[in-house]
Amino acid sequence: MADEAGIPVPIDNHYTGATTVGGPAQLQRSPTASIYKLAVGPMDNNTYLVVCERTGEGLLIDAANEASRIASLAEQACQHLALIITTHRHQDHWQALADVAAATGAPTAAHSIDADPLPVQPDRLLADGDTIAVGDLALQVIHLRGHTPGSIALALVDGGTTHLFSADNLFPGGPGKTTTPDQFSSLMNDLENKVFGQFPDDTKVYPGHGKDTMLGTERPHFGEWRARGW
Repeated sequence: MADEAGIPVPIDNHYTGATTVGGPAQLQRSPTASIYKLAVGPMDNNTYLVVCERTGEGLLIDAANEASRIASLAEQACQHLALIITTHRHQDHWQALADVAAATGAPTAAHSIDADPLPVQPDRLLADGDTIAVGDLALQVIHLRGHTPGSIALALVDGGTTHLFSADNLFPGGPGKTTTPDQFSSLMNDLENKVFGQFPDDTKVYPGHGKDTMLGTERPHFGEWRARGW
């Protein structure tokens, strides 16, 4: 699983959430998990690796691009890559999926609605409310309809803090892109009911592109997003 040049991916232990393509992965530790964030590809996609501290099992979220770097990070950071999840069907989030799955031997998963366009048919089909166990860690699947029909987010509660991997459903400054009023309403309603209505302000949000945010930072602006329509 080493990258093509045989050079490990540098890891920055000073986590800011502001990663750059070609730069190091950033590492954030919580009581029972290590969270790695790596920026890849021409669309500045975020790939996340969540590792159980006790068992060394890992979960990869979005094998988006630069397969050799992602596989190298997995080899460095976890003893066993247990699962690769694709958060939704858009191509920029799965261009490295086939190669990373082949290199690591890890099974793959996605929501059933978004499974067909993927280059690797998922070994596990996900649904709203499912729990994904990775070592001692348990992540909740949250189906958020609108950006795509089968988009999901993942929530990990660790040490009293919620870590929300929001994919392209929620960013600093607003919801993910939608193309029709119905899609926008659907996404906003799901965000209101399943995210803002369920998790506290200190929830850390890890989006599919760009910098992180906090749920409490975004909450005061929810009404503004509805009013502007995007």
